[in-house]
Amino acid sequence: MKRFATALIILLLAVGLVYAKDYMVMKKAGSYTVEVKLDKNPPITGQNKMEISIKDDKGGNVTDAAVVVDYSMPAMPGMPAMNYKTKAELSGSRYLANVNFSMSGAWAVNIKITRAGKTQSVKLNVDVS
Repeated sequence: MKRFATALIILLLAVGLVYAKDYMVMKKAGSYTVEVKLDKNPPITGQNKMEISIKDDKGGNVTDAAVVVDYSMPAMPGMPAMNYKTKAELSGSRYLANVNFSMSGAWAVNIKITRAGKTQSVKLNVDVS
């Protein structure tokens, strides 16, 4: 019976790790509240799906903006700086983008939101494994 209980606990812990929450950050950009989610936690080298939800100051979804994701890693000895850019496409009430981190380490992510001729930015740091 003791072995069964131990096996059950290990199974429950393993299932909990498989269903870990997405990487999520919530920040302000001017009057917008921006929630950024990555489908992997921690983010990994290679493809990561990014979901960006933008709310205005009244709590309504912003669906008429142009959203661009700039992500970069600074130069290091023997390696040049890496800079990438991708557009986030509207899907329902959120914006989706594929972000391809080319190596592990600290990445700077800058999400630019352009609406009615004005641009707001959200900056965050992501540690990629």
